[in-house]
Formats: sequence, structure tokens, C-alpha cells
Amino acid sequence: MYFNANISAILLSPHNKKPKKTGKPAVDPAEIIPRPEHQVSRDNISAAALKVLYRLKKAGFAGYLVGGSVRDLLLKRNPKDFDVATDATPEEVHELFRNSRIIGRRFRLVHVRFGREIIEVATFRSSADPANDDHDHEVSEGTGRVLRDNVYGSLEDDVWRRDFTANALYYNIADYSIRDCVGGVDDIADRQLCMIGDPEQRYREDPVRMLRAARFAAKLEFTIDEETGAPIPELANLLDDVPAARLFDEYCKLFQSGHALQGFRHLREYGLFEHLFPVTEQWLQEGDERRLQFIEAALMSTDERVAQDKPVTPMFLYGAFLWGPVSEFANEQMEAQGWSLLQAIIAGAAELTLKQNQRVFMPKRFSYPMREMLQLQPKFERRKGRRALSILSHPRFRAAYDLMVLRQHLGEVDEETVQWWTEAQESAPADQEKTNSKPRSGRRGQRRRRRKPRRTDD
Repeated sequence: MYFNANISAILLSPHNKKPKKTGKPAVDPAEIIPRPEHQVSRDNISAAALKVLYRLKKAGFAGYLVGGSVRDLLLKRNPKDFDVATDATPEEVHELFRNSRIIGRRFRLVHVRFGREIIEVATFRSSADPANDDHDHEVSEGTGRVLRDNVYGSLEDDVWRRDFTANALYYNIADYSIRDCVGGVDDIADRQLCMIGDPEQRYREDPVRMLRAARFAAKLEFTIDEETGAPIPELANLLDDVPAARLFDEYCKLFQSGHALQGFRHLREYGLFEHLFPVTEQWLQEGDERRLQFIEAALMSTDERVAQDKPVTPMFLYGAFLWGPVSEFANEQMEAQGWSLLQAIIAGAAELTLKQNQRVFMPKRFSYPMREMLQLQPKFERRKGRRALSILSHPRFRAAYDLMVLRQHLGEVDEETVQWWTEAQESAPADQEKTNSKPRSGRRGQRRRRRKPRRTDD
């Protein structure tokens, strides 16, 4: 552990701190871990984040590195993002940095851009007073979900607005200490994920916190505290009212960070997955173990690609989740309508994508390629003639091939078919070169051939 044992001893559990009526923990400003008693070093902090912190300090404002970056540094991980909290308002931050812009409606933030890196700067926030007309605050009457909340306060107020204790640590650039008001350092040491305040109330304020619990538990290999996890199954239906576009952002964080398999298992354990992909969950429950093996193999494959620093795309797992329901739909329509397998899959992919987008909205730049990947599956059954090899040049071939390999778990593809297409790719460059060397057909190709200068002999 990176902190002094005496200081650790005086940090109380967040659940012992919070009064039962309000759920709000007591905040002690004196709980400060000085620089010699922790190992968060500026050497491991982004140069861009340090520029923001020091400029805020020079201008007379407080500047703290906050949230996941402090947590990850204590866990000896490399933080992906560096967020900053300050007592400066968004307008004051924007004036300090020309390379910044104010974003957001629900929470107004400032993004400071340094090349491809963005440092997110947030003003300390406080709880809103409904009786105060000056407070920019709006809550849904039906669900209690916070729709808009731009009420500023102190660091102690801001601590209460964080979700989990492990994310409520503040690294002070003024003296390089860590401010811990809710026992987050202890929970990190215990590898436990604890909600600040009353979990049910916090989930009602923002249902996405339930997905964040599953994601952080998978990413950090933490155990979800019993009180933190208990209300989730009962409140999981609150996700149905979250905008589908926002859920797509959470989908990407859950399934493209290298911990997709464990995140998926947490989602199903707490009854969350069925509110993200209802048709997939129904398909899983109605089938045997092979269906779950297929999905988990796809998740494991994605995790392996992330671990190997290979590119991943949101459309692949989205397509894997939909393949089973699409295939079932196709079989039903082939029998009822007399369609070919390809016709039925095209119709099924279009209909189920439209239905699924009502829950987790996938932009067209991903959904169209995903549907093409599904539509290529019947073509793997044809292995004779040049027409069969033509799909090797399709831009979605590689993703479709990977999905076809995974379909072995469902018993839909045999080893001989997989081996044939694997070997076909090895000879593809020569065949592809011949295909690409053919002159273009049509008027455009004819014009290009006519414009080519004639060869003359000297």
C-alpha cells in the first residue's frame, strides 16, 4: 500500500460515515495524505494535465487531478484519461485556455485540447436547492433522474457528487498531497467498489451508474460492495429511459476496453444486459450452453485483440450479439415466405438492427458495415468457382470471417469450412492482383483506355 498505516486507520468506511436518512457521508477536510506517504508521482501524469493544473494554480485557482487517474496511479496502472477539478467556473477556465471549449448541458465542462489529447476540466459541483431559483437544476418527476445540474460549490461538496469512493480522490498540485474524504484509499486497498451515499438514490439520479459499477468491477478486478450491488437488479429497468445514444457510449466503454467478457458476466449477474440487448438475452435463455459459449468466445476474442493492441470496432460484438436472433428470424421467414437464406438474413438484419437501436443506438457508420458482415455469412457455404472467392475482396470479409469461425460454437460451421477459408486467404494476394489488374468496365474504363498514349517505335 502507498499510504501511511496511521492515516489509513483513521479513514472510516463510507458506509459507517453516511447517516441513514440522507445517505450523505460526513466529509472531513483534514483527511489529507501528504506526498511522502503515497507514490503518485508527477512523472506518471500527462504533461498536458500538468500544464492545466499549473496554469490554474498560477491564476489563483485551485487545481486537482481527480477521479480515475488518481485511482489508477495508486493501483500502478497507466491512466487513460486525466481529469481536473477546480474552483474556477467554466467561463474562467475557458478564458485561461485558448485551446478550449465549453461543452455539455446536463453538466457544463471545459475540454482543453493539446493535439490529440483532451483534458476535461470540471468546476466543483454542489447539491441543488430546489427552493433556490438561481440553481440551474432539473430532475425528472417520474424517475428522479437528474436532467440538468450546474450548481457550483466547494471540494467537499464535489466529493458527494462523485459516484464511487475509489473515484473520489483529489491530487492537489499545490502540495502534491491526496485529499480523501470518503475512505477511497482504503477501498482501493481492499479492491472493493463502494457507492458514496445511498446506492438506490444515486442510481435513480443517474441509472448509468449501474453500468459503471459493472464496468469498473471488471476493469479493476474489484468486488462490488454488497450494499452497492443490492439495489441494481430491482432498478435495472431504469435503463429503459436512458437515451439510446448515451447507452452506445457506455456500450463502447464496456466492450472495447479489454474487459468485455468479465463486464458481460457482471451485466448478466445484476440483470442489466437484458435492458441493453433484450433480443439477445431472450435468445440466450431459450437455448442451450452453446449459445453462451458463442457469445463469450466473441467477447474473449475482442479482449485478446485489445491486449495485443490490435484495432477493434463496435460493430463486431454488436453483430455477434444479434447474429443468433437474426439467424432464427431468417429460418422462420425461409419457411413462411419461401425466401432464400440470403434474402432472409438481409431482412432480419435490417429489422432487428432497427429494433435494437431503440435500446442502444449504433450510428450508421457502424450499423451498415455490421449488417454487411451478417449478410456475408451465407456466402461462406459456397466454396467452388471464382465467384466464391470474390468475397475475399469485400471490405467486411475479415470481420465476417472471424464471425464465421466463432459460429463453430453454435454447430453452424464445421472445421473443414473454416480450414478451407483460412487457406483461401493465404492464396488471396495472387488472385487479388489478377482481379485488380483487369481493366475497368463501362464508359469510365473505356475513356481511360482511350486516353492512354499509343506506343510508337523509334
